[in-house]
Amino acid sequence: MSSRWQRIGIPLVGSLLFIGTAQPVHALQLPAEDPASLTQEEEDKVRDAQDPSDRIGIYLELAAERLERFNAVRVTPPDPSDPTYRAETLSRLLSQYIALDDELKNWIDDQYETDHDMRKGLRNLINLAPQQLALLTQASQAPDRFGADYRQELADAVTDMNDTLNGATRALADQEKKYGALKRAEQQDARAAKVATQEEKKQEKAARKLRKKEKQQGVPEDEDQQN
Repeated sequence: MSSRWQRIGIPLVGSLLFIGTAQPVHALQLPAEDPASLTQEEEDKVRDAQDPSDRIGIYLELAAERLERFNAVRVTPPDPSDPTYRAETLSRLLSQYIALDDELKNWIDDQYETDHDMRKGLRNLINLAPQQLALLTQASQAPDRFGADYRQELADAVTDMNDTLNGATRALADQEKKYGALKRAEQQDARAAKVATQEEKKQEKAARKLRKKEKQQGVPEDEDQQN
């Protein structure tokens, strides 16, 4: 099954779910084993954000949080007393970041296909995505001692976010064009209604003046007054 994201013109890389399943669009589209490792609080935040743009903002916020944790772990000096193997942590955080980004694309895909206005959220994404890409690019250009262990996840994250940014840019352009045309049509209708109202008031005013003039001249207003 092909994703409708591809209809916008961008391939959906590493998609978790394809749109068009029986799952309702308002549901949190994550499988039983959540690759994004959302906490209950995070799941509630995503689920409660029913507005198309608000949901985009939540996904961006959660993805940025994973990316910040990734960067913090990456630059932390070695600690011999810490038994944690940081390479696994770094790979896991990048995988969560990719999972959230794919869910973001699925959401945009759904809203685009169902003609929901998400221009505010898309503008926010287009403003914030380059910052996330900059952090990812920095990590790839200045690898740490664990760089070889998470190289593939990092490359996938960069590719995925570039796809998201490109797709969002095209979706926003389409929605700006569509809703701009609708707004112009609404404005034209409003102007036509205003002109019609003014013409009606003008005719009513002329009719009142005529009746007043006829009354002053003693002209009966109707046949009943003549009898």
